[in-house]
This record gives sequence, C-alpha cells and structure tokens, in this order.
Amino acid sequence: MELYRIMGIDYGAVRVGIAISDPMQIIARPYKVINNDNDLLDKINSIIKKENIGKIILGLPLNLAGEDTQKTIEVRDFAEKLKKSISIPVILWDERYTTVEANEALQEMGYNIHESKDVIDKVAASLILRNYLENNK
Repeated sequence: MELYRIMGIDYGAVRVGIAISDPMQIIARPYKVINNDNDLLDKINSIIKKENIGKIILGLPLNLAGEDTQKTIEVRDFAEKLKKSISIPVILWDERYTTVEANEALQEMGYNIHESKDVIDKVAASLILRNYLENNK
C-alpha cells in the first residue's frame, strides 16, 4: 500500500472542517477548521502538500431519503472546483448524520455546542473520514 494520508472535508458555507488520516490510513483525526473564503482552494492545496495527502473524501449532505438538497448541489459545485485545482482523487461520501454524531460526541465530552462550532466542523470531518476508512479497508 502506498503511504499517504487521506483528507476528510466537511464543507460549509462559512467554515470547512478538515480531518486527516495517519499514513497507514487507519485512524481519522480532526485537523483544523478553515474559513470558506476566496483563498479556500489555496488553503486546501497547502494542506495537501504539507501533509502528503493522496486522496480527499468530501462529505455529501444528502437528505434522509438519500436525495439531493440545495446544500448537496453546493457541495457538488465545490467538488468540481476542487477537482480542477488539484491532481488527486476527490470522492464524494454520504455524510448523513455526521453533524448529529459530532454534536452528541462533543456534548458527552462536556463541550458547549453553541461555543464549539469550529470543533464540531473538524469532528464531523473526522467522522466522514472514519466512515470512509472503515468501509474501504
């Protein structure tokens, strides 16, 4: 197996949660939250280079029935822009329930959800990535 890290992305209109795997692609850990601004693609490219990322898993927010929503369309548009700006694969991954899971996990750890939006975004990204890793061993 080629040793590279995989990046998980929880895309949001204001903030983007980032998670990365270890080089063996076993563990997903929250990495950081970056602002969704005009420099977003540059910031992602910088992380790709710095952390030796070989693949991106982008959370796809389908509704409970598995259908596209307005948010899904926004993520698909972002995925196309991302694919044009990088040379590694971008995989769309069903992210239903990850934000709920992230909220529940953080509440169990004593975080105030209203004060922890940045933490939620990167934890949600790590849950998307973890789900991908577990389903692609």
